[in-house]
Amino acid sequence: MGESSTGTGIPEINSSLAEQDEFWMQRALALASQAAAHGEVPVGAVLVRDGNVLGEGFNQPIRSHDPTAHAEIVAVRNAAASASNYRLPDSTLYVTLEPCTMCIGALIHARVGRLVFAAREPRAGAVCSQLHLCEYTSYNHSIAWREGVLAAESSALLTAFFKARR
Repeated sequence: MGESSTGTGIPEINSSLAEQDEFWMQRALALASQAAAHGEVPVGAVLVRDGNVLGEGFNQPIRSHDPTAHAEIVAVRNAAASASNYRLPDSTLYVTLEPCTMCIGALIHARVGRLVFAAREPRAGAVCSQLHLCEYTSYNHSIAWREGVLAAESSALLTAFFKARR
């Protein structure tokens, strides 16, 4: 359920929402840099509602010995704890890389209202690259989504990380 786009492929959204999306994605990119500093794949996520951060996180499965410690999951866990509720309606998750199957499942269960991601994940992306889980009508919740916000910056961070590891 991506946002409508013009003939150029650019989503039609109002400028204040676009500015908010860029603002929060900058925060997610800063978190992604923290992941890279810890030797983790540089992915960061921020969960926001009504202009306030509910939770944030960065990839940390290696250092936490937890295969579920993706940036999105860490952010959702922090948000649920801070809200004292496992449901996070009317919230938006900003993440630097297209979420995987596990993360989309968590967002659906948490009832996140909107997802904004920077770069596509061509091998395991579950929004539009490989699977289209946000489009499934069998779920009891749907998530609106937008892609491409600061995609070049996110891609550059990922490319630099993997180039340094080779």
